[in-house]
Amino acid sequence: MSNIHVLDENTINKIAAGEVVERPSSVVKELMENAIDAQSDKIEVEIMAGGTSYIRITDNGHGMSREDVQVAILRHATSKITAVGDLGKISTLGFRGEALPSIAAVSRFSILTRRPEEELGTSVKITGGHLEDIEDAGCNIGTTIKVEDLFFNTPARKKFLKTNNTESNKINDYVIKLAFSNPQIAVKFINNNKFTVTTPGNGLLSDAIASVYGKNVSEQLLSLELNNEDIKISGFITKPAVIRSSRSWQTFIVNGRIITNHMISKAIDNAYHSLLPKSGYPLAVLNIEVPKDSVDINVHPQKIEMKFADEGTVFKAVYKAVLDAVRPSDDIKQSSSLESFAAPANYIKPHYEETILEPQPKIDSQKYDEITETIKERLPEKNKYSLGNLYKNKQDYHTTVNEPSVDFSLAKEEVYAMKNKSFIAQNTEAVVQEEVVQIQSEIEVPEGDLQPLGQIDLCYIIAQGEDGMYIIDQHAAHERILYDRFGLAKDRVVTQQLLVHLLLDLAPTEYELLENNQEALYKLGFGINAAGPGKFRLSEVPADIPIEDAENTLREILASLEDMHMPTPQEIRHTCLATAACRAAIKAGDKLTTKQMKIILDELANTKLPYTCPHGRPTIIKFEHRDLAKMFKRIQ
Repeated sequence: MSNIHVLDENTINKIAAGEVVERPSSVVKELMENAIDAQSDKIEVEIMAGGTSYIRITDNGHGMSREDVQVAILRHATSKITAVGDLGKISTLGFRGEALPSIAAVSRFSILTRRPEEELGTSVKITGGHLEDIEDAGCNIGTTIKVEDLFFNTPARKKFLKTNNTESNKINDYVIKLAFSNPQIAVKFINNNKFTVTTPGNGLLSDAIASVYGKNVSEQLLSLELNNEDIKISGFITKPAVIRSSRSWQTFIVNGRIITNHMISKAIDNAYHSLLPKSGYPLAVLNIEVPKDSVDINVHPQKIEMKFADEGTVFKAVYKAVLDAVRPSDDIKQSSSLESFAAPANYIKPHYEETILEPQPKIDSQKYDEITETIKERLPEKNKYSLGNLYKNKQDYHTTVNEPSVDFSLAKEEVYAMKNKSFIAQNTEAVVQEEVVQIQSEIEVPEGDLQPLGQIDLCYIIAQGEDGMYIIDQHAAHERILYDRFGLAKDRVVTQQLLVHLLLDLAPTEYELLENNQEALYKLGFGINAAGPGKFRLSEVPADIPIEDAENTLREILASLEDMHMPTPQEIRHTCLATAACRAAIKAGDKLTTKQMKIILDELANTKLPYTCPHGRPTIIKFEHRDLAKMFKRIQ
């Protein structure tokens, strides 16, 4: 008997569903794209319990006949292509013909649809991939699809879903992006019986953005446009003053399809390089049109990635379009030629450009191995597992250690900083404390004994102690000081009243997070109250936070909470305190007097964990006399 056999249709459908239906947002994506392809101008999305128990997509498109419905629920059935040659000129969003049968295979699935020329529509019910009923039914023109009890017959997949709140946020983000990519369609999103997104559908992208993010954001929009022979770009980007701490509010549309693309993100980052803080991202909605035969959209099962034939040209075009929108109009070159366009000196070149960066120093394999072995010897046994995160390959060695290098067997702080590089950033304050206590117990910051000598690049404080030289990151050190100060508050962090209250226009996910964590944020110094649909009033903030940073601090906290999976009260507190401390701390570029530097050094010595900031970055590096002598070849 053969060991190889053909799978049955039900198993094949479930395997296909594993590619197409990763989570509830995947279902919404596929069904909304079908509604767009059906020439709808109104689409309504409704979910319950994060889409796990109920999803409904209703459109007013051209609908399907009974014959079309019967074929549509079969695998690889599509009206979008007829032969392999059509793949190179696809203009619709869906074309594989896997969405409906794949979704139906892992849910209780129903379709109600009618074409304009027909008096009756068609109703179809499928449970777990098995057709249960198909009959004539009265209904409106268009299509309504319901997906209930998603993954009811694949419990292993359901187990790996996030919380309902996280899943609904992912759906919300995709509905918004779909609305931006099709401003001519009026989109409504209902989450647990609440309208959270409503766009006008008047064809104006600016009005769609305003309906989602509010008037304050819409007033800060900059339009961008680039027309070239091979590429066209249009859309909006916010002024540098309006930023968020994540890329979730950046939308990239290529030939009508929403994609994620690191190259486009990097182009925006480079254009804003000197205008934004390291942690900020502007809102961006970019509509990019390129020849259909210059892209491959068949490189990802869910078609969320796209491969460009000429990535360098696309990168330069996006970079130029954004830069032209941001800089003063009298500085903009009138030429639209990308060949004549040269990026500024501070432009960070991506890896795919042909221009070669500065030559990398030759890797000293023996030196690399010696340092690695030294770190292994120094680390406690239970922590050696994280050594693999230090350098994924020897090339990464140069991102941390430049030759000539300090002897790491003596520079304990350097060992600590590298050892925790990838580990600490992913953990809360309690975990950080547990990991570093063994190393810090060997070393103490000499309280009152460090004498500041000056600043380097208005970023690092150079200080002298009895046992050597210290280099202190002024921002990271002040972060640690403020974090500990905030944490000492027994009842509530000391606050400052805002003379003029701030009215915040919030995205649906931000509003829900703020509503759910209002009491915790109050204890941490943020006085907030609901002020209407999608709005909160901010009346007070922690005393150390600059008033001009109040709104961005709160939004950054919300973005951090959104990324966390079922955070504990301790994790919420740590996130809020760490973000507030970061915003309130002095920044790189701030000029300090000798007295100010001395205060920072003395207060840092009195903190619980003086060698790390709340985010896990090192605050201080020490060079003993012996280290300096070895660097200058005075001793061996």
